[in-house]
Amino acid sequence: MGTQEIIERCEAIHEDLNFTAARDWKAAEPGRHVIGHLPIYVPRELIHAAGMLPLGIYGGGDQMEVIQGDAFYQSYICRIPRSTIELALTGRLDFVEGMLFPSICDVIRNLSGVWKLTQKDTYVRYMDVPQNYDKEIGGRFYIREMQELLEGLEGISGRKVTNEDLLASIKLFNVNRRLINQLYAMRIEQPWNIPVTEVYLLMRAGQVLPVEEHNVMMTDYIAAIGDVERPQKDNTKVVMNGMFCEQPPLNLIRSIELSGCYVVDDDFILVNRWLREDVKEEGDALKNLSDCFIDHSTRTSATYEPSEELKGAQLVEAVRKSGAEGVIFAAPSFCDPALLERPMLQDVLDANNIPNIAFKYAENTGQMQPIREQAGTFADSIKLWS
Repeated sequence: MGTQEIIERCEAIHEDLNFTAARDWKAAEPGRHVIGHLPIYVPRELIHAAGMLPLGIYGGGDQMEVIQGDAFYQSYICRIPRSTIELALTGRLDFVEGMLFPSICDVIRNLSGVWKLTQKDTYVRYMDVPQNYDKEIGGRFYIREMQELLEGLEGISGRKVTNEDLLASIKLFNVNRRLINQLYAMRIEQPWNIPVTEVYLLMRAGQVLPVEEHNVMMTDYIAAIGDVERPQKDNTKVVMNGMFCEQPPLNLIRSIELSGCYVVDDDFILVNRWLREDVKEEGDALKNLSDCFIDHSTRTSATYEPSEELKGAQLVEAVRKSGAEGVIFAAPSFCDPALLERPMLQDVLDANNIPNIAFKYAENTGQMQPIREQAGTFADSIKLWS
């Protein structure tokens, strides 16, 4: 299968608000279950080990008109909770047996409560993760959290999840992380050949398809892209930051590309890359997952940073590693974590002489021309004066 066919399928999955691929997976065999989850990170290995499909829910995007969802949330918060509850109230998630709400912010925490009120037959869990990165404190806490989650999943499936089940799932997700890291490394080397839109669509597909199928898709794309040679342009290499939760509309990502920027790193769909190293594949699986989380987590504005010296370190590392010439901060409107952290990150970038600009968006942003012009001016200024 060529790159065009793969990306066309990914785009169809991205646009399908009825989650047909996940519904088909569930219907293929009796006794299958689907567990939805919000961004940014949940231990999907546990869901897979329980014989279930982890389904990433990222709101309704720019295709959905929010009507009922506005009755549950005020207008001065981000849009993702309103469009997500709209998905549920319109029956688009009626096949999902459980929903996990990771600790991102107060809005997502409250969304878990709204879900309990409106979706009474669904297993709902607010998935807390450590903010203390000491293994004896945060690590032990996280193991207990995962044990409680497993008990909830076992209550749905009616079967016990063994350590061997967990280790087998860890191996599959390690393969997935390696393939994604390989793709990101290839994009740094040849950003003109691997557009950010294609990378984004591949990442979104991995939130709907079983990990086994996504691994095959990633392998096929990486093999196929080696036979592609697209024209190289004198674009500016940039890192995009701030899109870790509510995702931008696809046209916004295209607009950045069309403005004269090559996006060589980003924080899209972080659940795919939250763990920056492989999880150990032998021994106590829950301890392995906990240790990897403590030692190798991605840092965002939704995680506590105990040291001022560490603030922004991973962003500067991403700029250096990718050879980027600047950073574009793009945060959802009313996203308190991203917008409160951004001035601190900008100070770090300024101290390291890294050019940067910032704008806001919503998942249903309709007017892209101002964003394209702003990004284009930024790219031109780097070429002219940096």
